[in-house]
Amino acid sequence: MLTSPPTSLADVLASVDAAVDPGPFALLHRADQGQAELLTGVRQQVDRLADVPLPTGPHPATATLAVVPYRQIGERGFAHVDDGAPLECLLVEGYRRLPMADLVAALPTAAPATVAAGFDIADDAYADLVRRVLREEIGAGAGANFVLRRVFQARLADDGRRDDDYGADADGRAEAGRLRSAALTAGLCALRRLLRDEHGAYWTFLVYTGTRILVGATPERHVSVTDGLAMMNPISGTLRHPDGPPDAETLRAFLDDPKEVDELYMVLDEELKMMATVAEHGGQVIGPYLKRMSRLTHTEYLLAGRNCHDVREVLRQTMFAPTVTGSPIENACRVIARYEPQGRRYYAGVLALLGHDRHGQQTLDAPILIRAAEISLDGRIAVPVGATLVRHSSPAGEVAETYAKAAAVLTALGLAPGPRAADTARHSTITAVGDAATTGVVELDHPAVRRALAARNDRLARFWLDQRAPGALTRPALADRRIVMVDGEDSFTGMLTHLLRALGVEVVVVPWTEAGALDLAAGELVLVGPGPGDPRDPTEARIRELGRLVERALRHRHPLLGVCLGHQLLADRLGLPVRRRPMPYQGLQREIDFFGTPRRVGFYASFTAFADADTVPTPYGRTRCSRDGADGAVHALRSDRFAGVQFHPESVLSPDGSIILGDLLTGLLTETPAPEVGGVPYA
Repeated sequence: MLTSPPTSLADVLASVDAAVDPGPFALLHRADQGQAELLTGVRQQVDRLADVPLPTGPHPATATLAVVPYRQIGERGFAHVDDGAPLECLLVEGYRRLPMADLVAALPTAAPATVAAGFDIADDAYADLVRRVLREEIGAGAGANFVLRRVFQARLADDGRRDDDYGADADGRAEAGRLRSAALTAGLCALRRLLRDEHGAYWTFLVYTGTRILVGATPERHVSVTDGLAMMNPISGTLRHPDGPPDAETLRAFLDDPKEVDELYMVLDEELKMMATVAEHGGQVIGPYLKRMSRLTHTEYLLAGRNCHDVREVLRQTMFAPTVTGSPIENACRVIARYEPQGRRYYAGVLALLGHDRHGQQTLDAPILIRAAEISLDGRIAVPVGATLVRHSSPAGEVAETYAKAAAVLTALGLAPGPRAADTARHSTITAVGDAATTGVVELDHPAVRRALAARNDRLARFWLDQRAPGALTRPALADRRIVMVDGEDSFTGMLTHLLRALGVEVVVVPWTEAGALDLAAGELVLVGPGPGDPRDPTEARIRELGRLVERALRHRHPLLGVCLGHQLLADRLGLPVRRRPMPYQGLQREIDFFGTPRRVGFYASFTAFADADTVPTPYGRTRCSRDGADGAVHALRSDRFAGVQFHPESVLSPDGSIILGDLLTGLLTETPAPEVGGVPYA
């Protein structure tokens, strides 16, 4: 029996085998590291991300590994079920690099037997939840996409060894030691199988905090900070291939699937919103790429931007990825809290390795806690997985996706069979993009697939794809003009802010809760921004307050621009009918006739205004409408002192968004009011 703290992998494994607590440790294989890493140290529990200790020395000499549960999203004021899962930190005192072959050879191969109980939500019940979300949430304008979780539950079977095999004593510690040993052995065996059989993971890991075990192979970086550069990695779209790598034709069909395409675009927009809060000039989009794992292939982008915040604040501002929550994220959290009454524990949270580099700059590497199991020290196993629900989701398809996402971890734990075919077929067709060990992304080496990937960017806004010199997009008529933007509870306002500032505008953002007290004279124009919900619902305080602000700006002839929800509220006050669409326009790109000019823009809406003519009389003067010729849906409206757009000019799906926004603002801020426009003169 070991009497001193373990300092090597051999010591850790010997402690586990002897049923002695090895103390907190982590085994990591990170995509940007050629070797595995062993971290040992002491556990500390903290309440907030700001309390996570940030060591001053350079990593790997010192570091902190934080295990961040989903409930921490309460730090942003978002709805959640508080399940009490603690925020735990491993304060690193010992660090060793391990050759991968040596690690795999050393890890145990004989796993304890497991007993599967199955998913906590039956397939039919999960399919019904999917239908409800499509009908009652996405269809009702609550958001563009949502992620619903289900949990595969199992337990360890008794390993049959007697207490005296461990040197039992009278105080009963041996039983706890035996159970802990079995749980750690199960986790270490699963880690070995994941290291051997899974590939394409961003982190493959086992973390033992002293109170719980997390083991998995997550494909997705949430956020990292190195040399002052913040990076995020939105991954969405899932191709299932349980029998080995897909052929080129199957991949091309996947790349052309509208559901999979829309999923990635939507999470790209949502993570750009997050980058807008932590990067000085927003995020630059890089990609797309394919990420191939053993049984799944995903599409992904990389986002990069210059960071100017403490890395703990970066973590707080980016809780949590839209790929595991939905968008807009604040309302997605409300939906999750309604549909998931048991709480998420660590699913959708992050592991976060924090430290400093040798130059003293803060560093952060934080993968999303997905494709992972939580093993309790009494032998209970939970493998949570989720599916991304969008407007054209299939309930049966989303059920199948949860099985596919759980498969690698369940197989590693002995709870599911391995792949039915070796993962070597057609391997020669896979080549790295850049250095695969660094980027972790792979692409099918086939011209048609390469073209399909590249063509995705043809539809996107160059504003988010290209680097440009400061001031390159500034319009002289807008330079230093001051706008007050009211956030309707959608962080698209962050992207709007960057786009407006690129046009030369000075922007002040205020929450909707300050709309009632807002002094219109605080800015030359008020922009009422996007947000979720039914614009016709006066019982919701947010809708009511934003509507009153629109009315006040109209009465006082104060320049006003409404975007999405703001546009709907404006149309309603002008007397246009606002109705729910038969099919949601969530994450949909369309080419429209924008007052005589074709423009391609992105929509995120389930409601719209309607008009019977291109010019309509209103209480505030005649108003021009850009509308759909088939059904009269209003895409935009404008007069000399107000305008509204149903689409999102700031979205990555709006390649003409910067032109449209610049033209509208120039007109509103520079034109003389027409005498026939009604309302109270602005004083």
